[in-house]
Amino acid sequence: MANPIITLTTDFGLEDPYVAAMKGVILTISPEAPIVDISHAVRPHAIEQGAFLLASAWPYFPRGSIHVGVVDPGVGTERRALAVRTPAATFVGPDNGLLSPALPDEVREAAWGHDQPVPVRLPEGYRAVSLTNEDYFRRPVSSTFHGRDIFAPVAAHISLGVPLEELGPPVEEVFALAPLRSRLQPDGNLRGRVIHIDVFGNLVTDVRCEDLPAERPTVEVAGRRIAGLSPTYQEGAEIVAVVGSSGYLEIAAPKASAAELLEATLGMPVLVRP
Repeated sequence: MANPIITLTTDFGLEDPYVAAMKGVILTISPEAPIVDISHAVRPHAIEQGAFLLASAWPYFPRGSIHVGVVDPGVGTERRALAVRTPAATFVGPDNGLLSPALPDEVREAAWGHDQPVPVRLPEGYRAVSLTNEDYFRRPVSSTFHGRDIFAPVAAHISLGVPLEELGPPVEEVFALAPLRSRLQPDGNLRGRVIHIDVFGNLVTDVRCEDLPAERPTVEVAGRRIAGLSPTYQEGAEIVAVVGSSGYLEIAAPKASAAELLEATLGMPVLVRP
């Protein structure tokens, strides 16, 4: 793909110059690179939320795009920096679970039952390298800003056709988070949690639409009980449950913020009864 798109997903926000610095580094190396922001509103250090946002957007980009993720509370430590190539795209970022969306769910299922990312083997057709070749870094490398000094320049060089094997040694395992999916309990209920709160105050849960009961489910969250699903965000009730565009169950407040009404936080439990 000539001039592949480079996307950015970070927890940097837009108040500070960090995102602009990354873009400046990319454009200095690869001036024709199209850069697209997925999100810079990931909660600070919220790796799982960053992975969800990346997963929600990257499949809609052209084949061969390069996706850079920087939610990196371990920046400057021994955690590895990675480039992962899949049959569809290339992912660049820290080896802390943020790049989990690069991997199929069946591979990530090895992390079920773990609160932290675990090492999983790359499936056939996937390649990854540990980013160690400093020829492709910005110098000097800050121990607190690998987004600018490692991930941005590496992505730019990849966009110019530098092969992965030039960037560092191959790795066979990467750290991955379990798939974002609530699990059916012995009592027949789905126990999920809030994984993202969008700008409208909608609560995105890890309950997938295909796992919802066929009949009218009851959703319980923050002491509220919601009977049935709404087809839209505007059904008149104070709080509604709706299947959002990402395929996950959402809790919404028509013309208001469900997050504010429910004083919601990431990780808040959600119960779905058949």
